[in-house]
Amino acid sequence: MITDPGTVSFDNTENAFEYKSDKELKKAAFLFSSMGNAALVKLGTRLTPWMIRSGLPVKGLIRNTIFSQFVGGETLEETAAVARKLGEYHVQVILDYGVEGGDEGEEGFDHACDEFIRVIDYAATQPNIPFMSVKVTGVARFGLLEKLDRGVGSPEEGGSLMKRYARAVEALTNQEREEWERVQQRMERICREASAKKVGVLIDAEETWIQDPVDVLSILMMDKLNRDGQVAVYNTIQLYRHDRLSFLKDCYEAAEQRNFILGAKLVRGAYMEKERKRAEEVGYASPIQPDKESSDRDYNLALEFCIEHLDRVALIVASHNEYSNLYAVKLLQERGLPLEHPHIHFSQLYGMSDNITFNLAKAGCAVSKYLPFGPIRDVVPYLMRRAQENSSVSGQTGRELGLIRKELKRRGV
Repeated sequence: MITDPGTVSFDNTENAFEYKSDKELKKAAFLFSSMGNAALVKLGTRLTPWMIRSGLPVKGLIRNTIFSQFVGGETLEETAAVARKLGEYHVQVILDYGVEGGDEGEEGFDHACDEFIRVIDYAATQPNIPFMSVKVTGVARFGLLEKLDRGVGSPEEGGSLMKRYARAVEALTNQEREEWERVQQRMERICREASAKKVGVLIDAEETWIQDPVDVLSILMMDKLNRDGQVAVYNTIQLYRHDRLSFLKDCYEAAEQRNFILGAKLVRGAYMEKERKRAEEVGYASPIQPDKESSDRDYNLALEFCIEHLDRVALIVASHNEYSNLYAVKLLQERGLPLEHPHIHFSQLYGMSDNITFNLAKAGCAVSKYLPFGPIRDVVPYLMRRAQENSSVSGQTGRELGLIRKELKRRGV
C-alpha cells in the first residue's frame, strides 16, 4: 500500500517503457512525432476512412503504425498476447470490442451483442482482465437513440431524467418501442452475463445528442445488478461537459434512494470538436466547458465527491492528466484508504501515458490499459479520434514524445 504520495512519480521512464523493446520505442517516437504535425493529422483523418471504404491497399500500413500503437489486435486471440504481456508488469486490461455501430440492422446488432458476451466469457478466464467496455451504438440504431434523446429533452422541461425518459418512450411508434425493447434486452443480456462472470461492464459515453438514453440504460442496469456488494455496471461521465458534475451528484442520489452502488468512470471527454461544431450548426448552446481549466476543476471536484462516498460509489479514474491521478492518490491517503480499495481503479488508453500507468502499477495501484481490438475497418473511427486527440490536446504529443526520447537516451539507443 502506498503511504507517501512522494513515492508516486510519473517521471520514471525506465518503469514506463520497460515492456517495450528499443525497436518498439523508436516506432512510437516516429508516430508521435508525426501526430505532432496538425496538417498531416487533418489530411490523414480525412483520407484514411475513405481509403478503407474504397478498398485501397492501406491496411498493412495502418496495422504497422497507428493500429499497433493503440489497438491490441484484429481478433480477441491476437489481443490476448498483449494482455498477457501487460499482466507481466501488473497492469490489468479493459477489453474493448471496437464496434461503433453503423446502423447495420437488427442482425448486426445481435451479432455485436454476441461478440460482447464472447469478450466477457474470455475475460472471466483471465486473471488480469477485470473489465470490458460496451458502446450502446454497437447494439442500437443511432437514429432511434437520437429520437429518444430529443424526446427526453432538458431538465428545464420538467421532471427527473427517468420521468422525461418515460414520456419519450411513450412518444415512440409501436415499431420503435419494440426496437427499443430489443436494445434493452441486448444490454441486459450483456450486463447479466458480466455480473454472473464477475466482469465489470463499462458503458462508454456517446455524443450529447444521444447520451440521455445511454444514461438511462446505465442507471437501469445498475439498479438491477449493482447490489449486494457487487459492481457489474459503470457509466462513463465526461467532465468536459458543463452539466456532468451535477449529473454525477444526481446519479448518487438515485443510487442512495434505490440502494444500488453507483459505478462511475470519470473521463474528460472525446468529442469536443464535434460537439462544438454541431452546437454552432444547429444553433444551441455548446454543452462543452468554456475552457480547459473548467474541465479540470470539475474533474477534480468529481474525484473528491466520489472518493468521499466510496461506500456507495465504485470509481474508475480514467485520465491522462498527471495531476488528477496524483490528486486521487492524495485524496485516498488523506482519508486513510488503501489504493487497492475495491472501489478504486485507475486507467489509461493503450499506447498513451505509459509513464502514468506503469508507475502507478509499480507503486501498487490497481491500474489498467483500455485495450481495443477488432478488424481495422471497424476500429478506424477510434484510431482517428486518437490521432485528432494527440494533435489537439495541448502538450500531450510533446509530453509523450519527450518521455520516449528520454528513455531512448537512457538506453543509449
